Amino acid sequence: MTEAAPETPGRIHRAIDTKAFEHPPMRKYRAAAFQAYVLIASVVFVALAVAAHYVPYFRIDLLITQAFQSYKGAAFDALMRGMSWVGFVPQVDLLIVLMIAILFLLGLRWEAVAAMFAALGPVVGSLIKLIVARPRPSADVVHVLRRLDTLSFPSGHVLLATAFYGFVAFLIYALLKPGLLRTILLVIFGLFIALMGPSRIYLGQHWFSDVMGAYVLGSLWLALSVRVYRWGKSRFFRDQPVAAEAPVKSAGRL
Repeated sequence: MTEAAPETPGRIHRAIDTKAFEHPPMRKYRAAAFQAYVLIASVVFVALAVAAHYVPYFRIDLLITQAFQSYKGAAFDALMRGMSWVGFVPQVDLLIVLMIAILFLLGLRWEAVAAMFAALGPVVGSLIKLIVARPRPSADVVHVLRRLDTLSFPSGHVLLATAFYGFVAFLIYALLKPGLLRTILLVIFGLFIALMGPSRIYLGQHWFSDVMGAYVLGSLWLALSVRVYRWGKSRFFRDQPVAAEAPVKSAGRL
């Protein structure tokens, strides 16, 4: 009887490597799409940043905040408060460390390193905040749950959610086989990213344009993180199980 059990982890990791990369035609298509998106998103973000530097808030910012804050449902209020709470220190740092540690302990060493890179997105955002120097929404204009002394554009909560949790969602999509578990995890992370922006607007701590700028910048950092991951996957950690040199033929078994 063949001892298949000891080989199972190796087969799993080799299948992961196979699924993590596209064939040449797909890589070419994705490269063109990536370049086009980076160009368009960069132009949009720069335009938003310049406008935010000169204008404290836009009319649409005020209208959207007033619309969000006009809804008084208890469940909605709790959801918005909870979403924002997760994005504050120290809980956000604990979540990041936990997710990176899980990747590392699962043997996904390069994935853990790439996730650390994805988590650096807010550092770039903090530098941009200093340049744009946009003040937070004023309590004289909208309801502000708690006044924050930091600057407003772009939203750090949204930037981190898009860049880091978006990268974790990418790993889930790329490395797990299609099934209920993958679907549930993708829905959870997708909702988390999508609801983080509205929560910041609802609490009066960011304008709509702050949030949109963060989504755009976060998506750019996410795209860069995926690029770094794919670039380094074939170059580092090749002596570890997660980076087997010969992929199995049937990756669909994973």
